[in-house]
Amino acid sequence: MNNAGPNFCFFAKRLGISVLVAAVVATSSRPIWGDPAPPSAKDRNIAVTFTALLQKEHISRRPLDREIFNRTVSQFIKMLDPAKVYFYQSDVDGFYARQDEVGRVVRGDVQFAHDIFRVFLGRLDQRVKLVDQLLSMQHDFTVDERYIVDRDAIQFPRDEAEAFERWRQRIKYDLLVLKADRLEKEKKASKEAKPDAPEAQPAPPLPEDPVNRLRRRYASFAKRMHQVDSEELLEMYLTAMSSSFDPHTSYMSPSTVENFDIQMGLKLEGIGAALRIEDEYTTVQEIIAGGPAFLDKRLKKGDRITGVGQNADGPIEDVVNMKLNDVVKKIRGPAGTVVRLEVMPAHSQQKTIIQLTRAKIELKNSEARAKVFDEGAKPDGRPYKIGVIDLPSFYMDMAAARAGRRDFKSTTRDVRKILDDFNRQGVDALILDLRRNGGGSLQEAISLTGLFLGDGPIVQVKDSDGQVRTYNDHDGSMAWRGPLIVVISKFSASASEILAGAIQDYRRGLVVGDHATHGKGTVQSLMDLGEQLFRNPFSSKYGALKVTVQQFYRPSGESTQQRGVLSDIELPSLTTHLDVAEGDLDYAIPFDRVPPAEFQPFAAVNRALIDQLKKLSSERCAQSSDFEKVRRDIARYKQQKERKWVPLEERKFLEERAELNADKEEEKRLEEIDGPGATEIKKDYYLGEVMAIAVDYLTLLGTASAPQAAQAAAPKDR
Repeated sequence: MNNAGPNFCFFAKRLGISVLVAAVVATSSRPIWGDPAPPSAKDRNIAVTFTALLQKEHISRRPLDREIFNRTVSQFIKMLDPAKVYFYQSDVDGFYARQDEVGRVVRGDVQFAHDIFRVFLGRLDQRVKLVDQLLSMQHDFTVDERYIVDRDAIQFPRDEAEAFERWRQRIKYDLLVLKADRLEKEKKASKEAKPDAPEAQPAPPLPEDPVNRLRRRYASFAKRMHQVDSEELLEMYLTAMSSSFDPHTSYMSPSTVENFDIQMGLKLEGIGAALRIEDEYTTVQEIIAGGPAFLDKRLKKGDRITGVGQNADGPIEDVVNMKLNDVVKKIRGPAGTVVRLEVMPAHSQQKTIIQLTRAKIELKNSEARAKVFDEGAKPDGRPYKIGVIDLPSFYMDMAAARAGRRDFKSTTRDVRKILDDFNRQGVDALILDLRRNGGGSLQEAISLTGLFLGDGPIVQVKDSDGQVRTYNDHDGSMAWRGPLIVVISKFSASASEILAGAIQDYRRGLVVGDHATHGKGTVQSLMDLGEQLFRNPFSSKYGALKVTVQQFYRPSGESTQQRGVLSDIELPSLTTHLDVAEGDLDYAIPFDRVPPAEFQPFAAVNRALIDQLKKLSSERCAQSSDFEKVRRDIARYKQQKERKWVPLEERKFLEERAELNADKEEEKRLEEIDGPGATEIKKDYYLGEVMAIAVDYLTLLGTASAPQAAQAAAPKDR
């Protein structure tokens, strides 16, 4: 519920509010207070090609009509002003009135985006002056008033007086949040202090005065928005238009395409640090294990980078208040080259120079990782061996694959090696954790699922003509024949839903976790605009259209779109109740069905077995203090969500903050699992319960050894 400071969810994603060094959009520097350059001939060519392809290739085949125009305006405004605090209602009404812009953009005219953005920058500058005025006032925190935090419950301010009142409450809310944060840090520092420790290190300084911090925060946000260039603005506007067709269709600028390839290939060249903007500083969010910064050990989490120099003797260029993407462009570079960072430590004003040699970095926290745990007891007293594979995405080094390299990075190859090792170790049951898997390569999802199913249809795909095709794994060999549990969450999407749905349809294993997966049942294709314009993808960098071209279906014929894959055994989880599913997104494609494919199920799972396992798990969860805490978090989150406002009376606000913030606790737990430096599987209460289900599963199957379990769970002849 913390909405302190400028709310810019789109900019956090598109402009790199938190990015991995050498895996970001790289654009040229511009003066801080300049506006984007006017639309260029290149912008017009991109717009013409993009809109033509969008109407032709999208699965809906719908035209750019008035409805799409209204959606585009709504999406673009939401990107710029999600909290409805910058624009006036009259501004918004004026944007919607320009219906003729639909035809203009088809002809390549994107001046409309620049007009809206110019109004936004003007309002933004006005609000920064208002913030300074409000921060100079004395605020009464004993007044019983409420600040509405739900965007859908308010309208844009109608006039200056209404804008003043909304910002007065917003600033009070910001000040209360910072005060609560300060009190929490003071309490934590007091607990950690050891007065009897000899020569104890001095405690880190407390956060700066909230008033000064808010002044800098809003001024820095305004500066960053004035640094948005024409390429970024075009990306926002065309994405606002394409996301009006469905949430997953977008325009990717040339640098965004490059970033996409880096993430899919899990390789980058740089220093190995995740960076973010905090006020005017580029701040180290995380150090990536194995990278140059990790091995050097001088750069720390929380350090602020104030300058960057190239090579061992190049001048240090000041980067304070510089756009994050531009800072990263200066830090990234070919492996073997030198970069020098001027760094101000987190708790000091003393600057130091750190020289690092760039290197190729493997993004280990994004690739498959595995661990074997001893759990429970077999009839002979020996523990069961439970193998866990954490799979964050379905990745494939597309550039290497296109180049014909045989050793390209692949999810299926990595997981097959793990499964071969599990078989050698005599692992009794496998847990495949897809809780943080948002999808990836469709090809990899099919081939990986084949490791557990062998022959047979894995997914059905329907295109815009209504034709349905069935896709099998061409390999046909099973790498794992033992008991299988797939763990899912509401964040498990797309390709991970293909795997979970097929495993469930084939009755090959159990699906455990949140009530359902994310519900993304569509397929996107990346179309290079330069290739469309010049018939040569290497002749020009024009970006790409990522467009929804197909919808996929389970072997049973059920779509996962909006519905997701339902768990066989549901565990208490806050994420089940978050509004993060496909159905919560704007303009999501509806659910439907196609005829089932012909396939022969396994005998590893049946309803009676699932009912027994659900009963045993439910009894354990009811007795678990950890899951009891989760249930309290869920109740508190529901209460917060339904209320839509927060008190601005200090006593009430701090009392509520003193209670557990369910959102914050879940975010902290997910960060521990999925932080940039996370490389090891840790057994917490949640994974512990999944392992307990695995032991119950093995026990009910009556298995005392891996070979027997394999025969019972996955017979060769179906």
